[in-house]
Amino acid sequence: MASSYSDLKIELIGTGDQTGTWGTTTNNNFSVAISEAITGSADVAFSSSDVTVTLTDTNAAQTARNLRLNLTGTSGGARNLILGSGCQIEKLYLINNGLADAVTVKNTSGTGIAVPAGKSMFVYNNGTNVVDAITHLSSLTLGSALPVASGGTGVTSSTGSVAVVLSTSPTLITSTFTGYTETVVAIGTVGAAHTFVISTGTVQTATLTASTPCTFTMPTATAGTSFILRLTQAATGMTTATFTGVKFANGTAPTITATASAVDLISFIAVGSTWYGSAVQNLS
Repeated sequence: MASSYSDLKIELIGTGDQTGTWGTTTNNNFSVAISEAITGSADVAFSSSDVTVTLTDTNAAQTARNLRLNLTGTSGGARNLILGSGCQIEKLYLINNGLADAVTVKNTSGTGIAVPAGKSMFVYNNGTNVVDAITHLSSLTLGSALPVASGGTGVTSSTGSVAVVLSTSPTLITSTFTGYTETVVAIGTVGAAHTFVISTGTVQTATLTASTPCTFTMPTATAGTSFILRLTQAATGMTTATFTGVKFANGTAPTITATASAVDLISFIAVGSTWYGSAVQNLS
């Protein structure tokens, strides 16, 4: 009886076959075929085109049998690693994408899974399609701090880091920020009316004009938006200010400190489509 082969191309010796040579076949099964499937790693070289790997009936070394496939060479754009003839079996792969572009690991049919450039992923061939091998982690903790990138409208950051710990609860994230600063915008001296533009900065400073009450108008409320106003009384004192479209505690807006050059800090936060405010006053 001729030999047959398993899905991983391990040679199955027919009863009574290979007299005097069955030991060599068995050794190859263990030292090559089984070793590749359990712990093996093989390079898959790209040259600006898709690559197809296959499995054939031999227990000699085969790239597609290995647990880990290390993608090397030149991608020249997004590519496909196609699991071709003989590979339509249930098998786990660890894909290490060392290319400059994403590579989609797929069967000859099916959508497959894209492995980003420079990343490693476990994928699973279920015989029909290649899917994520891991769809849930019970917990995740970063081993080192993430860098803080500068940029964004109205917010800048100095050199620093962010340490993030994700709990097992999907609704709880604890973050520690270091070396972080808000953008301060100096409005200057305001007249009888001023409309806030918070896209320029989340800390704003303004000085009242002597004897001219100022009406501050809020921008459209966007949930989660907040900013702080540092308001300085006129040098002669006694100027008033009002804020339209803001809800304060007990329905009463703060009375701006009348003392000359006094400083009030007023915080605003948007919840839903409503602005809420609170004040810390007379910081002169």
